[in-house]
Amino acid sequence: MYLVDLNAHTNFSFCCSFSSAPTHSSQSPVSTAYSAAPPPSYTQAPPTSSALTQPPPVGATAASQQYYGGPQPPNQQPFNSALPPTSQQPFTSSAPPPPAQQTFPASSFSGPMPPPSQAPAPPVSRPQQSFPPAQLPFSSAPPPVSQPSFVSGPPSSAPGSFPPRAPPPSSQPGSFLPPGAPPTSAPSGQYPGPMPPQQQPPPSQPSPYHSPSQQQPPPSQPSPYHSGPPPPRAQMPPTPMAQSNHLPPGPLQQPPSQPAMQGGFPPQQNGAFGQVRGPQPGYAGPYPGQPNYGAPAPAPAAPPAQKRLDPDAIPSPIQVIEDDKAKCTEPFTTGVRGQAPPLVTTNFQAKDQGNASPRYIRCTAYNMPCTADMAKQSQVPLAAVIKPLATLPPDETPPYLVDHGEGGPIRCNRCKAYMCPYMQFIEGGRRFQCGFCSCVTEVPPHYFQHLDHTGKRMDCYDRPELSLGSYEFLATVDYCKNNKLPQPPAFIFLIDVSYNAVKSGMVSIVCQELKTLLDYLPRENPEVDSVVRVGFVTYNKVLHFYNVKSSLAQPQMLVVSDLSDMFVPLLDGFLVNVNESRLVIESLLDQIPEMFADTRETETVFGPVIQAGLEALKAADCAGKLFVFHTSLPITEAPGKLKNREDKKLIGTDKEKSLFQPQVSFYNTLAKECVAQGCCVDLFLFPNQYVDVATLGVVPVSTGGSVYKYTYFQAQSDQERFLKDLRRDIQKLVGFDAVMRVRTSTGIRATDFFGSFFMSNTTDVELAGLDCDKAITVEFKHDDKLSEETGALMQCAVLYTSCSGQRRLRIHNMAVNCCSQLADLYRNCETDTIINFLAKYAFRGILNNPTKAVRDTLVNQCAQILACYRKNCASPSSAGQLILPECMKLLPVYLNCVLKSDVLLPGADVSLDDRAYLRQLISCMDVAETQVFFYPRLLPLMKLDSGSLPVAVRDSEERLSKGGVYLLETGLHLFLWVGASVQQELLLNIFGTPSFSQIDSRQERQRGSIICGLLVSHAQGDPPASQLGPQTPTIT
Repeated sequence: MYLVDLNAHTNFSFCCSFSSAPTHSSQSPVSTAYSAAPPPSYTQAPPTSSALTQPPPVGATAASQQYYGGPQPPNQQPFNSALPPTSQQPFTSSAPPPPAQQTFPASSFSGPMPPPSQAPAPPVSRPQQSFPPAQLPFSSAPPPVSQPSFVSGPPSSAPGSFPPRAPPPSSQPGSFLPPGAPPTSAPSGQYPGPMPPQQQPPPSQPSPYHSPSQQQPPPSQPSPYHSGPPPPRAQMPPTPMAQSNHLPPGPLQQPPSQPAMQGGFPPQQNGAFGQVRGPQPGYAGPYPGQPNYGAPAPAPAAPPAQKRLDPDAIPSPIQVIEDDKAKCTEPFTTGVRGQAPPLVTTNFQAKDQGNASPRYIRCTAYNMPCTADMAKQSQVPLAAVIKPLATLPPDETPPYLVDHGEGGPIRCNRCKAYMCPYMQFIEGGRRFQCGFCSCVTEVPPHYFQHLDHTGKRMDCYDRPELSLGSYEFLATVDYCKNNKLPQPPAFIFLIDVSYNAVKSGMVSIVCQELKTLLDYLPRENPEVDSVVRVGFVTYNKVLHFYNVKSSLAQPQMLVVSDLSDMFVPLLDGFLVNVNESRLVIESLLDQIPEMFADTRETETVFGPVIQAGLEALKAADCAGKLFVFHTSLPITEAPGKLKNREDKKLIGTDKEKSLFQPQVSFYNTLAKECVAQGCCVDLFLFPNQYVDVATLGVVPVSTGGSVYKYTYFQAQSDQERFLKDLRRDIQKLVGFDAVMRVRTSTGIRATDFFGSFFMSNTTDVELAGLDCDKAITVEFKHDDKLSEETGALMQCAVLYTSCSGQRRLRIHNMAVNCCSQLADLYRNCETDTIINFLAKYAFRGILNNPTKAVRDTLVNQCAQILACYRKNCASPSSAGQLILPECMKLLPVYLNCVLKSDVLLPGADVSLDDRAYLRQLISCMDVAETQVFFYPRLLPLMKLDSGSLPVAVRDSEERLSKGGVYLLETGLHLFLWVGASVQQELLLNIFGTPSFSQIDSRQERQRGSIICGLLVSHAQGDPPASQLGPQTPTIT
């Protein structure tokens, strides 16, 4: 079998390698022309969105709470959930064995626990039960209003630090093991797929899932998963054992028999989520001073076999994704404040009605806590992931472009917020009150308009800035650098021509492809030629500049060997228009591979290469982008020289963090100079050994650029992937010399930022280049109390130069609700966005903290979030139940994926460069990209129905059948898994051979296009997640 190792949720390893991938979807225009001097005029139909409205108030006692297994308990008033739960029906597709229990190590949890009186622990000598708990392993009843006080408060450690782990206090019940390796589990039969519905359990085997009329389990064995209050055991009516939704394990899926079992499922053993019945074999006893509740010393006899947690009892991401797709049948309108959008895995249409589309902004919580104490208690991160230039699908309207003439955009006099739907016009329309700072500002005479009977302007729906959440302003000269309108940008291609670059075929491929790509330089109007100018440089130990002026018959080369003080040897003829100098450029690209075909120079430089491009842009007084094609560690004596510092002995030590930090400060200074000029750098790496990505990537990451990495590049197998990356990188719409600022209403403020950018102060995010793939994650903190009536407002303003040389302001507005009850906060969160924030927070943390401390902090914060929910929002339940909020029931699964990522938990074959590359790449991902990266899509390819892709299966080795073929998609890579018992016909159709043993993974790389084309042809309307990332996925 081609499977080498496949862990649950992440870290899959396959063989068959391919090099092609689905083509990226075409780009839609960033903005639609809209020019308006008073009165405004449009090039598109004016928007017809309705007024921004607020959702109706949520009553706390409007509906009775639903309980599994019986009616609701007396004297409780539950919340009326604004969003109905999606998992309140018992699972009927499969019937796994009952959930086994498992204990978290003490180092991974510091949250509160109930006193031992809540769930007494029986002694070890108690006879084992032969029946499993019949309680639903995971239920999703909404939380009640009552706040039980049987649990102590959550830990007070702040999430923004990485403190050393300490054991819990001695007063904490002994339900968690001391630090050490996780408890081992005995192998058990697992379900590789859905169970046949015709099988019925014998009367002696109650189903692990139950409906409200089912029998209640014994009180001593609580269910390990619960997302709502359990029903009172006294009110559980009896019911026959055999029901239609009871599915016993099949003949080949029966758990292994254990001693002292008379029938049914094996009993839950020690080390479960429930009560501790005795010390684990091979583990230390209780903490010093901690009572060992009812647990005598272990008997000298052999310990009973441990049963691991049943994966089918864990909430299924696939089920949540499919349920959300089924619910999304109408377009998502943004006019309701605080409304959570569909998941990023759902294909939906967004209609702008006053708030920005979720394609531009996604928040971790759409009910923001009113106070800082409430936010600290919950530990739910308050953040937004902003993608300012996101590409919209064809059925959605791009932002309108508004021109207010020489006066420029209308702004608040105090906080400088731009005109938006949150501004309130008063005094008959002569003044407006800012929704962010409440300052009153005079309305300019040319912008005046009368108000209607509701207090709105008569032209409210005729002006995008008064009725839409996203729009653009045409900036005046006051918004330009040095009060001068910008010049059109330039692209400079800097090609490594050392021995490794020429031998691998990279130089020839780049030169040949550029002759075609120069016709596809970015432009806003497809019918107009691009105004972007181009220049060319080659380098090894020295730099070669080329004069490609249109009046020349042949290109001219100028060599600069003094690298200590870099300069550009020519001004006229270096940056040229493509159409004017096409013949000279094509002649140069034909000659470069021939000129360096016999080179023996192996050493290269890197710092002077970027300096050369920067000086060229300075001389031309324009912004632009550098495309650097580099192969090896720059060891030549020149500015930015590096040494090989790869030392695997440092992995796992406190010094490991130094390997992710820049080796020299030269590149930090260079990055600052590039940002000041608007010089963005995209780096294409083709390494055969260590190249110190952590240092070489400083300039691209700081300037808003991208890093592409092709280890052991071979022209035959990697050419297609590289060319698709290059084509997309050159053609995609991009803004230059950008500055982003996030303004908020009184009570909160933006305090931290994550992404590819540079910051010279605490408020302005500076980007030399900003393309449609880049996302910035912003964290918010309280500085005052918020109001439930007004909510919280945020406005993202991005000032940038378009690829046509026009200075613009792109505005995105977002309004969210505020709440004074923790239950409202937990009811309206988005797990995918929370994971995006936590991953970026952790990956930045490894620059200054040991990896283990970062991992412990993630686990600790997750535990605090769930402990706070348990204490303040859930009904009293036994200590053995893991209670999860409905909208956060995937948080433990997704966080486990982050913890098992190569950055935080590298395998033996993961290089330091790979970890640094992934850390930099994920820092600028949006929510959709991190979702598919951390929890990939696993698609069975045995049966492809026309019209749609197959439904994904859960990421687990147990879901793979030896007779199947599966495709795993991470957004960066496509892994093809082939079972050893796959049918000959399927092998023949895909690989051209009827024998499994004759599959040659090296030759099958070329079949990647066939497989991807087959999937895309079946995908109609279901966009592959691999197209979400900034890079073309490679099929492996």
